[in-house]
Amino acid sequence: MRNIVNISLPGSLTKEVERGVKEFHFASKSEFFRHLVREWLTGHLVLDLAQSRREYAQGKAKVLSNVKDLWK
Repeated sequence: MRNIVNISLPGSLTKEVERGVKEFHFASKSEFFRHLVREWLTGHLVLDLAQSRREYAQGKAKVLSNVKDLWK
């Protein structure tokens, strides 16, 4: 099920969205924004992974004996 989200943009950003839709061949503005949200989520995953790697390198990693240990 999809939800409708309305946003308000200044004219300059609206023009950029329209340009992006046309330039990158998105079917609609909605497709354009869905793509941006997916990219944003992917970026957060990459940052979380980098943080985990830093913690591991610093010896702050915890050993998991089972999946339930993830929430301890």
